[in-house]
Amino acid sequence: MSGTVPGHAAIAAPSPWVGRWLSLVRPGGRVLDVACGGGRHAVLAAQHGYAVLAVDRDAEALQALAGRAGGVQVLQADLEQGVWPLPPGARFDAVIVTNYLHRPLWPHLVAALGEGGVLIYETFAAGNETVGRPANPDFLLQPGELADVARAGGLRTVAYEDGFISSPKPAFVQRLCAIREGAGAVAVRYPLDAS
Repeated sequence: MSGTVPGHAAIAAPSPWVGRWLSLVRPGGRVLDVACGGGRHAVLAAQHGYAVLAVDRDAEALQALAGRAGGVQVLQADLEQGVWPLPPGARFDAVIVTNYLHRPLWPHLVAALGEGGVLIYETFAAGNETVGRPANPDFLLQPGELADVARAGGLRTVAYEDGFISSPKPAFVQRLCAIREGAGAVAVRYPLDAS
């Protein structure tokens, strides 16, 4: 069973949460889109001038993505059944994860962030079982869980939400934007009104 929501590749519009926080990523930086599905966030990041590596297990979706999105490299990998597909030293200026949860990946996601790297994460949370899928608790974040991951990984949380949304469909979600600050970072301004 996958932590990916069936039909997630069919969601056409990028998440406003991802779009909001992309501005914190170093211009021209490298972005890793994990469990990218149809690639809506990979395309968005490439349109903003980032070099993107999109990872998913769906070869057909990746082939379609590679054919339509310049600036996006694709990598087919089953993130739940195999080993982490990137070399230990691979670092990115951003890691994006949406509508996907596989807790054993968290150390890899945090380790993939270079200095100044931004983790942009949004997925389903406990309570979602009352409004639809996913309903399996293995794929639902517990209260505060995503914030705890950032804290345990030594990341600075810039924005965090844990609540209910009504659009594009009713869902309980948690959202996080967190940064791996460099040594000696003092009074760094992370604009909360980013767009």
